[in-house]
Order: sequence, then C-alpha cells, then structure tokens
Amino acid sequence: MWNLPELVERYISLTGGFGQPLALSNFSLTEEEVTRLFNTFDEDYHISRFLQFSNVNGKSYQIGGEPATHLSIDESIKDIL
Repeated sequence: MWNLPELVERYISLTGGFGQPLALSNFSLTEEEVTRLFNTFDEDYHISRFLQFSNVNGKSYQIGGEPATHLSIDESIKDIL
C-alpha cells in the first residue's frame, strides 16, 4: 500500500494541484484497498487534518465511519512530507 508521499504524488498527478476534489475511485484501487488506505490515514491526526473527504456523487466508501466519494488534499501537507 502507498505511504503518504506516494499518495500525495498520485493525487497531484491526477488533479494537477492541491485542493481539487478527486473521486476516490480514480485511484484505481479495489474497494477494500481504498477503505484500508484512507481509513489508516484518517486515523492519524497529523495526516487527517490535511485530507478533506466529501460525499457528493459517485462510488461511496466508508472512511472514518462516514460515507465519502471524493478527497481533497490541502497544500500545507507539504509541511509534513
């Protein structure tokens, strides 16, 4: 599974920049992998404060006990990379 720098790199390559909502399904992972990866990051306060999950339209996953379809990463995450 990806570490944080790999996740951020993948996110940037798919969105072109920070702060852009990206469907979790665009990470090309299985449902189990998406759930495991993002729940792991969501449980870590030092990481989760930079990850903004939203539930709009599209494939929904359970992240932190809540439905989520999209992810946006704040640019300030670079401070902990």
